[in-house]
Amino acid sequence: MNICSSKQRLSGSITVPGSKSHTIRALILASLAEGVSKIHNPLPSADCLSTASAMSLIGAEVELNLTTEGEPGSDWLVKGAGKNIHLPDDVVNVGNSGSLLYFLSPIASTFKGCSVFTGDESIRKRPVAHVADVLCQMGANAFTAIPGSKNCPLIIQGPVKSGCTVNTDGTASSQYISGLMMAALRMDKPIEINLSDPKETPYLVMTQKWLEKIGAKVEISSDFKHIKVQAPSKIESFECTVPSDWEAVAFPLVAALISGGNVCIENIDGSGTQGDDAIVEVLKSLGADINWDKEKNQITVTGKNRLTTEKFEDGVLHVNLSGYPDAICALAVAACFTEGTVSIEDIAVCRRKETDRIKVLKCELEKLGAVVEEGEDFMVIHGHSPYLADGKPNPAFALHGGEVESYNDHRVAMSLACLGLGLPEGMTVTVKNAECCAVSFPRFFEVMNTIGADFSKCKDVL
Repeated sequence: MNICSSKQRLSGSITVPGSKSHTIRALILASLAEGVSKIHNPLPSADCLSTASAMSLIGAEVELNLTTEGEPGSDWLVKGAGKNIHLPDDVVNVGNSGSLLYFLSPIASTFKGCSVFTGDESIRKRPVAHVADVLCQMGANAFTAIPGSKNCPLIIQGPVKSGCTVNTDGTASSQYISGLMMAALRMDKPIEINLSDPKETPYLVMTQKWLEKIGAKVEISSDFKHIKVQAPSKIESFECTVPSDWEAVAFPLVAALISGGNVCIENIDGSGTQGDDAIVEVLKSLGADINWDKEKNQITVTGKNRLTTEKFEDGVLHVNLSGYPDAICALAVAACFTEGTVSIEDIAVCRRKETDRIKVLKCELEKLGAVVEEGEDFMVIHGHSPYLADGKPNPAFALHGGEVESYNDHRVAMSLACLGLGLPEGMTVTVKNAECCAVSFPRFFEVMNTIGADFSKCKDVL
């Protein structure tokens, strides 16, 4: 499906779906528990549905409470495997979900026997050698199926030993570290994890909060280089409500800013467990008019202000995204509409997501007239506001329409579609294969159209 996007002024209220990160953690931990857990407001995205399906392979049952139209309901029930949990009884196909791959593979290593993990074309390009390394440190025999490859399929022969100490750098992602923390729930002795260069640390805190919710003892040093997890004597079922997804909030937030709109985003998560909420302060530092009412759990954003880096030294805003690298796509689009230079840094992990997001964003944004530099772990965008300080049109603003690729990366597709909303009248961005948005934001285009985005399907392009 190809989507056309053009100049619009957004207005109204919108609610984004529940958090993918929280939903997947809830599903996995509920599957390990004894009894029936209730999950309210889960995200019914492709990744979460892949996780729900995979839980049956270890002995759990997930009831999606389908609607009469066959869509997943807003309340899911998980009958945990508990003491009857077992080795995955088939190949685990994680679909497009890196979270499922990196979370469940360490858990699978605690069982005696072999398990196999694979996924779609994108997943089979994602590295797993670092996962195999830590599992081998713990006594498993873990290796990639294809000699010389660092990618899936991943084969694991367990069990790992209880009470291990693992040494790893942590730069590849936080996800396999969270997976090790969850695997500790199946061990009778604590696991200790030493990280030389931890990344995406807010997600480690999220995992810590979830493990503590079910009774585990978790210690994380202030520099995140040392983690210790001790399992509870028994994991009990629980009830939870999944908060809104900050990774999804970023798109209507940026879309409202660059379109000159006035949008209220409801059901905002103020718990601090999602590192992506830091994008609010980044955008405000550029002059964005954003009001976060934490009592009402809502954000109001008005695109009336000109975005600029003029108050920063040498007119350059340096943003370290190591804690929330998934914000790169939305922030890159905002930077294209900002007068000045935005340097997005410490983002090497973005090269190992659904796509090499640094390379992909540079390629596609340049097709639309942006000026982008890239390095191994950074991206610099030299942007321009559509308007001068006096409100007159800016002759240096050179963004224009065009045809761009999504690379089947949901965040790339959403960000490029949002970019079209801020272009001059008469210009259109066509995003190819845009249906991949369903991975993290089901019905993204329909939901955005309720506040005036007017995204539309367009004819196939060559």
